[in-house]
Amino acid sequence: MSSSFIARRLLCVAAETAASPATPASTSRWERLKNSKAGVWCRGLVTDYKEAVREIFVGAWERPVKASVYMSLLGGAGACVYSKPDDSSFDATLLEYSNQLGLLSPWIRNGASDGHVQNLVKLRNDGRLRHTSLGLLSLVYHADYDPDTTLYEAQCSNLSVPWREIPGRMLDVGFAGRWWILDSKMKDFDVNEEEFKQLPEHMRVTSTPTVQEVERSERLHKESWLPLKVEEEEEKETNVVVMKEDSISEESQIESLKEEQTQA
Repeated sequence: MSSSFIARRLLCVAAETAASPATPASTSRWERLKNSKAGVWCRGLVTDYKEAVREIFVGAWERPVKASVYMSLLGGAGACVYSKPDDSSFDATLLEYSNQLGLLSPWIRNGASDGHVQNLVKLRNDGRLRHTSLGLLSLVYHADYDPDTTLYEAQCSNLSVPWREIPGRMLDVGFAGRWWILDSKMKDFDVNEEEFKQLPEHMRVTSTPTVQEVERSERLHKESWLPLKVEEEEEKETNVVVMKEDSISEESQIESLKEEQTQA
């Protein structure tokens, strides 16, 4: 009995002595990792970010106007980036405007609108339109060759369009979901200014109607859809005319009767 107890005790002591070095080893490994260069750098980075975030909130609390201005600028920049049009949007807009001009007669189209759209369509069909993104806005410019052309000038990267020449080749600017140059060219696309060159100067200029003129036009337009009403004076005149016609017809009948009696 005592021998078995002593054996179990020795085994427990041996197990404890075997397990005791493992814990300091694991602890010392973690401590070594924390105290290493990478651990110190990570702890410093986390501390810097914590201080930066704390300073942002403290500064926003102390200067709310400045913080609101910065937040508005950041929000506006984010909205511009999100609503920035891409090359597919330009192609869709160009085809839509080209179809609108195609529905008009050549005598009605605006010359500037038609010429600009036709030039863009020709460059698109030739594969010479290029699109680039500048973060807040997009640019569309024209190149010299189609990228699928097998010419050396078209395939050599050293002969591509340099950035300094893009302002001279620029065709449109995309910002806030619109292509501004194309939209401005399509203003009054159904008004041919060549038709009005022979008119006097005062007839070429159109002025914005006043509020009274607009109200008068709307009133006349509404009245034009109302049924016609005969006024009292017109009714009296018609009645007088009808009575005169009746009296004349009666007199003619009496005269005819008198003539018949005299002849008989």
